[in-house]
Amino acid sequence: MPQKQNDHYKPLNHIQCLLFDLDDTLYPRESGAWDRVRVRIDQFLIEKMGFPQGDVPSLRSRLFQQYGTTLRGLQIEYQVDMDDYLRFVHDAPLDDILSPDLELDQVLHALPQRKVIFTNAYAPHANRVMAILGVQDHFDQVVDIYTIYPYCKPEVEAFNKCLAFINEIPDNCLLIDDNPNNLDTAQALGMGTISVGIHHHNGSPHITDIKQLIHLLR
Repeated sequence: MPQKQNDHYKPLNHIQCLLFDLDDTLYPRESGAWDRVRVRIDQFLIEKMGFPQGDVPSLRSRLFQQYGTTLRGLQIEYQVDMDDYLRFVHDAPLDDILSPDLELDQVLHALPQRKVIFTNAYAPHANRVMAILGVQDHFDQVVDIYTIYPYCKPEVEAFNKCLAFINEIPDNCLLIDDNPNNLDTAQALGMGTISVGIHHHNGSPHITDIKQLIHLLR
């Protein structure tokens, strides 16, 4: 069941727009879907950029922590082509580990709020994941890495570009995300926040699975 991290989180009864992170949020981390994308990121660093295999885990971790995404770090430090990178890393098979999720479809249908995907991935990947899960009809927009370029979550500029793109104000929005850093930014802007998955976030109700969202918002 959903857990309250403390008794002072932002009330959610006025929320009009739900911003969903994609990977490890819309589907369970345990599915391994994002792990396959991570493998492709490592392959890009080794095969396309020539980094020694032993250096890749620490490099990827540093870039992610310092810049928010591996891609953003590679762009800044190595002038990597964004299009080539995104096509390569998202070319991972997902159909054998993700499948239509009827329960998720029913949960999303029961929530009357506007629903938007807000991801550091790119739209073709988001659309493919939603199609496999069978929930694409519930989302009226995808805010992807191109929409918020040259920024990415958790940068406040990325959130501001997202809000401008979807024509919403922070007070009306709720971010559901597995990354506490992203939730920090959303909270600082005045959004509601819910943490999902394995990481808790101070000031946010927590759910272990996205389908538990119905217990917090209905």
